Amino acid sequence: MRRRRLLLAGASGVGALILTLGLGWWRSRDDVQSGSSLVPLPIGEMSFTLTDHRGATVKPSDWIGRPAMIFFGFTWCPDVCPTTLGDITLWLEELGPDADRLNTVLISVDPERDTPEVLADYLSNFDPRITGLTGPLGEIERAASGFRATFEKIPQGDRYTMNHTAGVLLFRADGGFGGIVDYHEDRRLAVPKIRRLLE
Repeated sequence: MRRRRLLLAGASGVGALILTLGLGWWRSRDDVQSGSSLVPLPIGEMSFTLTDHRGATVKPSDWIGRPAMIFFGFTWCPDVCPTTLGDITLWLEELGPDADRLNTVLISVDPERDTPEVLADYLSNFDPRITGLTGPLGEIERAASGFRATFEKIPQGDRYTMNHTAGVLLFRADGGFGGIVDYHEDRRLAVPKIRRLLE
């Protein structure tokens, strides 16, 4: 009798465990599926129109056929943006002539202040192969959505700053997502990652 109770208790425990695991899977299945929403779209599937720092109109379809490095930032950024653009400048120098085969782009998240002229002046401090893009807020939001980037205006008294995604997004020549150079990772890993795009 005691043995039967133990078997029934064990069977009930196993049944409860299976039910719990099954319920957990059922509840989290959408989370697993939505993980793909964190991966940037292929560039060919994006749709936005922005203006570069020379005044030319730019669409994502213009980038197909060449690997790309995309970074979101703004000219009033105190540290992350100039640091990252300085890093990108060093990476391009290290790549040498191969860097000419890349689309290297800064998309401003601060169109209120970052006109093409302001971007041109700012980018004159970095490698000339870096293109700055700006435009209406709605178009920048569309671009950020496709790249799965985020940004937010943060008031600071009578001024403001911008919080934004800080990684450098890498794309293959066919427009497919090729990885990221995270702001916090060892910068020595960047050039090997970029070289893989160029192979």
